[in-house]
Amino acid sequence: MSSVQHDWPSMPDVVQRVILNYLKQLRKSFEPQLEGVLLYGSLVRGEYVDGHSNINLLLILHECSLPNLQHVAQLTEKWRKHGIVPPLLLTEEELRQSVEYFPLEYFEIKDNHVLLEGRDPFVTIHINDQNLELQCQQELNGNLLRVRQRFVEGGGRPEAIAALLPLSLMALLPCLRGVCRVLGHPSGGTSEAFLSNLPNTLHVEASVFLEVLEVKQGFRSPGKHAWSQLVMRYIQNLEQVIHKVRELRQHA
Repeated sequence: MSSVQHDWPSMPDVVQRVILNYLKQLRKSFEPQLEGVLLYGSLVRGEYVDGHSNINLLLILHECSLPNLQHVAQLTEKWRKHGIVPPLLLTEEELRQSVEYFPLEYFEIKDNHVLLEGRDPFVTIHINDQNLELQCQQELNGNLLRVRQRFVEGGGRPEAIAALLPLSLMALLPCLRGVCRVLGHPSGGTSEAFLSNLPNTLHVEASVFLEVLEVKQGFRSPGKHAWSQLVMRYIQNLEQVIHKVRELRQHA
């Protein structure tokens, strides 16, 4: 399998060595089965923060058999401590057959990925905007319901809020990018740049989302008594986003 390392994004040397060594072991175990390896996520966006970010990979296999899954499980156990999370595993046929069911997930990868080895199936994958819009609206509303539920489940405790807000934002970001794509607005760039532009694209306030992003990246740690205010502002802005997206679609 051919490597295309010249296309790799900028990354810390230690992270590049981790990926190279992981790929070396991957080839050793899967050479006949491995059809493509794609890197996506924070590394590709230039947002990698050591100790806070993951290394996300998509493996395109000839067959997702039980022995192949077991090999990946063994590798994952070994490399998890180096930041490589369990990869997505698909055959190219599965990818093509499921694109209409997971337009948001595949849009995120198609829009921001780097081919590390093999061939890139996303070159010929088409994301239907109508499917993308529907899933984005479903996910936005589901996100709001989950935040409310998990706030109640956690009893409003600061440690519970500290856990739920970054998770919610990481699920929210792809939805916002997808909505902007459907509406014809810019959807790329780093998370910080994208969120900072929300007042121009979706006409919604973005400061609380930027604050939660800094929490997720480890750059901000609100005081014990500030978490409840932060989550209330976050919920209010999420409600505003849902209302604004519905309004924009009605006038599109």
